[in-house]
Amino acid sequence: MTHPKLDQAVQKVDEFLAAYPTLCQYDRLRDLEKKTGQPKAYLFFAIVSLITTIVMSVGGSKLFSDIFAFVYPAYMSFKAIDSTSDATDDTQWLTYWVVFASFSITESVMTFIVSWIPFYYIIKSAFFMWLYHPKFMGAGLVYKQIIK
Repeated sequence: MTHPKLDQAVQKVDEFLAAYPTLCQYDRLRDLEKKTGQPKAYLFFAIVSLITTIVMSVGGSKLFSDIFAFVYPAYMSFKAIDSTSDATDDTQWLTYWVVFASFSITESVMTFIVSWIPFYYIIKSAFFMWLYHPKFMGAGLVYKQIIK
């Protein structure tokens, strides 16, 4: 017997996995679920944990924060290129990449300062999430207030 809250969380993760079958490899997870008897959500978290551990072992926090700042915006940029109906998403992602490039150049020039800031890569990841999160659209603000 499991806790009802855990069952509810597993159900939500299963719904998420089903909503994005290609991205989450839903069919493969379903096959693994049948073979192992473990829920897809547990297998998904195990795979994500394994990938995160490998990335942190190989490249550390810098690689993790760089991947965090690149993968989702790149995916959304490809979606924006493919969509023909809305030009605002094109502007959002183009602005994000301008801010991303400016930040990356500044970061590489200021590497000696980066090493002195505690939790720098966590702060950097949070900053990039703020830049690309649809609720905040921080890239537009940074572009208008600082870069432009």
